[in-house]
Amino acid sequence: MEARIDKWLWSVRIFKTRTIAAEACKKGRISINGVQVKPSKSVHEGDTVQVRKPPVTYSFRVLQCIENRVGAKLVPEMMENITPKDQYDLLEMNRISGFVKRAAGLGRPTKKDRRDMEDFLSDAEFELPEEFDFDE
Repeated sequence: MEARIDKWLWSVRIFKTRTIAAEACKKGRISINGVQVKPSKSVHEGDTVQVRKPPVTYSFRVLQCIENRVGAKLVPEMMENITPKDQYDLLEMNRISGFVKRAAGLGRPTKKDRRDMEDFLSDAEFELPEEFDFDE
């Protein structure tokens, strides 16, 4: 059995809408067995699907091909999450350090944000390599 990749990604709840799933395919963020695919590409049982949602690349093994959206409780029967632990570590590091880089449109940092940044940066001990030594 086979299913379109955009429909499968939507039906197993990786993306909220099929349109978003198709856009991700068009932008080159979806690959099947290491090959970037278009939204109309068929996915088969046993395939490995990689979904790049920066900064993480998730990996899933297709257990069952479906084209109709299923309840969240049934998703583990349709796919297996085989994302390596280092990707989740990367996500956690990004979450922890995320307050240093502010998203566009959030405005100026509050006094509390500034104090948190100063505390974070004062606790970090930075050692520059010798080639960056500016004292010379």
